[in-house]
Amino acid sequence: MSPAAGPAAGSPSTAVFVPPHERDDQFRMRRAHAAAARTFKVTATGPSVWGWQGRTLGRRAGQWWLRLVCAPQDKRNLRLWEGTATAHHALPKAVPRPRLHDVLEWSAHGHAYRAELSEYVPLPALQTGGPVLTADHDLPSSWWADLRLALEATATVVTDRQAVRQQWIDKNLTSFLGIPAFQVSAWTTGHGDLHWANLTGPPLVILDWESWGLVPVGFDVGLLHAYSLTRPATAARIRHEFAHVLDTSSGRTGELVALAQLLQVAGRGGHPDLAPHLARRAQHLTGTPVPVL
Repeated sequence: MSPAAGPAAGSPSTAVFVPPHERDDQFRMRRAHAAAARTFKVTATGPSVWGWQGRTLGRRAGQWWLRLVCAPQDKRNLRLWEGTATAHHALPKAVPRPRLHDVLEWSAHGHAYRAELSEYVPLPALQTGGPVLTADHDLPSSWWADLRLALEATATVVTDRQAVRQQWIDKNLTSFLGIPAFQVSAWTTGHGDLHWANLTGPPLVILDWESWGLVPVGFDVGLLHAYSLTRPATAARIRHEFAHVLDTSSGRTGELVALAQLLQVAGRGGHPDLAPHLARRAQHLTGTPVPVL
């Protein structure tokens, strides 16, 4: 998963973060965003939507969503930095997502900036205030079918981008699940950060492709299921709609990796209400008790 992702390209609805702590950083980001708007010849009038630790700033600009990403010039994560653009070029049209229109990059005073102009998605995300589901949604069967088709279409993309690494599994799985680390034998191309704040509908649009790449089979669905554990009815619906994935050996492996990643986030103080649900689900799959950190 990508804790640094956000706000999602094309939509303001995933806003869960606050501006940078330092006022100078706020001014710097706003100036850079305004400079990008002038270059793109658009006018940003929508409210400011900040991403993780003030790393991104997005605003609506008419029919567009203008998203600014910033990082220290020598510390860019190129996978995340280029994720939106590489997804735009690689993913088939069958995957419903905001289309990227233009990109601008520059550096100044030790900071690297990337501005992305994408189509604005007027639909609200299915979850606001964070990725953990807080209310069930009465989504039609057609929406679930569209989600299955979108993930299947994504899986056809050939890439060497890695959203999840075997090295992370080797290093962390035992710490968070209490079981020996395993080698993932079935990999697929996935979204990498699939949760309700990155989904709209109906109709379905999948937001924020910054983290896409190779994931264990079952990881995307397992992540969405994990974020839904606070709402048993929706979690059960996911297990039903994706039984062909989650009820396989490969699918369970991917779900375990997703649970381990979220348990790591919980261990750092994130999603405290979700943590006990994650531990119970992991124990259900492995038979090994998982302490709530």
